Amino acid sequence: MALFKKRTAGKPGEWYYCLQHKKVEEGPECPARNRFGPYATAAEASHAMETAQARNLDWETDPRWHDRDPDGGAPDRPGE
Repeated sequence: MALFKKRTAGKPGEWYYCLQHKKVEEGPECPARNRFGPYATAAEASHAMETAQARNLDWETDPRWHDRDPDGGAPDRPGE
């Protein structure tokens, strides 16, 4: 028994942004590795790249994801 079923047809109202073709598509037309989504609307899907950029920036500037002490310096590492 397969853990994941391959869907060949999308559900109405599911929108994706295809990274390969750089276009919005309703339902999964392209392989999962080539798309972002699903999104609730075509407008949301059309802004997928901007959304990803904003999330990347948030992650890169989030202090919880970096090895810094509370004062902003590098952490103390034994032997250095």
